[in-house]
Amino acid sequence: MDGTTSIVTGASSGIGSCLSIALADAGSTVYAVARRPGRLAELAALNDRIRPIVADLSREDDRQNLVAEVARRSGTVDVLVNNAGISRITPAVDESTADFEQILAVNLVAVFGLCRDVGRLMLAQEGGGSIINVASIVGLVGLGRMPQAAYAASKGAVVNLTRELAAQWARKGVRVNAIAPGWFDTELTAELFKTEKGTEWVNRLTPMGRAGRLEELCGPVLLLASKAGSYMTGAVIPVDGGWTAV
Repeated sequence: MDGTTSIVTGASSGIGSCLSIALADAGSTVYAVARRPGRLAELAALNDRIRPIVADLSREDDRQNLVAEVARRSGTVDVLVNNAGISRITPAVDESTADFEQILAVNLVAVFGLCRDVGRLMLAQEGGGSIINVASIVGLVGLGRMPQAAYAASKGAVVNLTRELAAQWARKGVRVNAIAPGWFDTELTAELFKTEKGTEWVNRLTPMGRAGRLEELCGPVLLLASKAGSYMTGAVIPVDGGWTAV
C-alpha cells in the first residue's frame, strides 16, 4: 500500500479506527473521516500517515467538500472504505418513517454519494481504484430477535449497490467489493455486549462460538484494497465466524 491514498469513514471508533490504522501501517496515507474531532486527533496520534477530516456524511456538501479536499491534498484516491453507519433497535411497527429515512440517509445515500464522487476520480485516473463498502450480516440474513428494519434494509441495499457499481466500473479499472461483518463489540453493539445474556446469545449462535475481534477485519480489507485482490470485484465477504453459513 506504499504511496497510496485512502479514505476511511466512520473512523472515530470501532471498525473505522481499526481499519484506518491497518491501512496506514501498510503504507497508505489515510484520510480518517468522522464527526468527532477529539477522537480523530487521538487516532491520528497513533500513526503519522493518518490525516483527520471532520465531516457529517449525511450532508451532501460535506461529502463533496471531503472528496475535493482529499483530491486537492493528495491528487488521487486509491481506496475508499465506506464504514460510517448508524443503527436503532426498534420493532418495525414502532419505527417512524423519519427514523427509517434518517438511517437510510447515512447508511445508504451517503455511501452511494461517496462511491459516485470518489468513483469519478478513480475512473479518470490511471490505475483505477478500490472501493470497499462495510455492509453487515444483517444485509444478508434477517435477525428478528433484534428488530432493526431500517438498518437491515440499508445494508441489504449496500450489498446490491456494491454488485451494481462493480459491474458498471469493472472494465474501467475500479473494483467495488464489500465485507459483511458479524458480531463485533463496537459502539453500535454496546448494548448487546454489556450484558451476559447478550454475549451468551452471540456465542451460542455463532458457529465459532465467539464474537469477532476488530483486527480480524483487517485482513479482508487489506486484500480488497491492495493488488493482492486485483481480480476481485463485486464480492461480498462475510467476516462472521460462520453466522451466515448455517
